[in-house]
Amino acid sequence: QSALVAPEVFRAVGILSVPYTPPGGPRPSEMFAQMGGEEEFYVSYFQEPGRAESEIEPDVRGWLAGFYRALSGDTMAGPDPHFVTRDGGTLRERFPAGALPSWLTEEELGFYAAEFERTGLTGALNRYRNMDRDWEDLAPYAGAPIKQPSLFIGGRRDASTMWLSDAVDAYPHTLPGLTGSHLLDCGHWIQQERPDDVNRLLLEFLGSL
Repeated sequence: QSALVAPEVFRAVGILSVPYTPPGGPRPSEMFAQMGGEEEFYVSYFQEPGRAESEIEPDVRGWLAGFYRALSGDTMAGPDPHFVTRDGGTLRERFPAGALPSWLTEEELGFYAAEFERTGLTGALNRYRNMDRDWEDLAPYAGAPIKQPSLFIGGRRDASTMWLSDAVDAYPHTLPGLTGSHLLDCGHWIQQERPDDVNRLLLEFLGSL
């Protein structure tokens, strides 16, 4: 979105994990509310102020550990962690137990947890609560491609990549300046799960500009 509204500032774009989709389409809150059928999609769950905070903040460390496991390629297992039951369910109920992902140490987890305990989760979750405003602000850019040189790196086992496979297929039209599209054998946390590969691809891309 920054590249769309200020191409004179952002002369190239590296897109990590979530495929690019041009602005437009249905209002986000309405679209996400329709996903999941009898269950509720996590974005809708996050959009209600205070609701996710009440689940996460009493045990930030435990919640983060489960969340990281659920979306990491080497520990993901069990029910889909992107949905909650509509009868008061929580995301935590879907998280796998067991060891931390191989890329995450107890010390690192403690640092992340301490930062969220210090700040609370509302600031991070407000990103989801602003989606309708973004949609309104970006209406003039509906359907617009990113024309600058671009690179995409995603995780082969990441739900974002699988759900948005049509967006990847549309890259010749939506990212006409694309220099490379790469799927790594990992989950959602590609920078942590495959740091050497991500760094190499980014450096090669930046060096080609």
